[in-house]
Amino acid sequence: MQLWRADLDVLAPHEPRWQQILSADEQKRAARFHFAKDRQHFSAARAILRMILGSYLDVDPAKVDFLYSQKEKPYLAVRHAEKGITFNVSHSGGIALYAFARRMEIGLDVECISREVEVESIARRFFSQCEQQQLLKLPASERVEAFFRCWTRKEAYIKATGDGLSLPLSQFDVSLQPDDKDALMATRPESAEAKRWLLCEVPAGAGYVAALCARGRTWKLTS
Repeated sequence: MQLWRADLDVLAPHEPRWQQILSADEQKRAARFHFAKDRQHFSAARAILRMILGSYLDVDPAKVDFLYSQKEKPYLAVRHAEKGITFNVSHSGGIALYAFARRMEIGLDVECISREVEVESIARRFFSQCEQQQLLKLPASERVEAFFRCWTRKEAYIKATGDGLSLPLSQFDVSLQPDDKDALMATRPESAEAKRWLLCEVPAGAGYVAALCARGRTWKLTS
């Protein structure tokens, strides 16, 4: 398992270069963004993904082909399938994270920590009872970061399963503890499902939190 980090703010000014790497469909998606910064970040993030995958596949980055699941999760087209490479991407604020593995379902999420979020009201709506209790036990000064830690872990898990938001967020519990290497606490209704995945916090840099989830219990992360 490999983890990559890209600074989109640094890469954004090179948009003409990134546009040359993107597919026609990706160029159209980029053009839909109202703000130039968002368009530049998207273009850079997708181009870097193509460049990394191109190096793994030994092909021109512009010739990497993608397919998409019903939940819009990208994966490599059939012609690249023999390599068995799986990946997931997440970006927030000014950075993008990329996770790559072989023949393994994975999910990744990164969030920029914002002090403007109404932590407790959002938690009541989307977090499980166990997670809400963990949050409320913390000092008020620690709740914002814990909220985003919980959010990234939940997002990473549902992205790994491929279910997206069709999987109720209250149907599983994650830990809010910092640096937890086994943060998926419980799954419902099938309790054994929790032991089929490893969910952990991964480094993202100051002002960010991130989590990675993958099927299996023996994989190791390099970056």
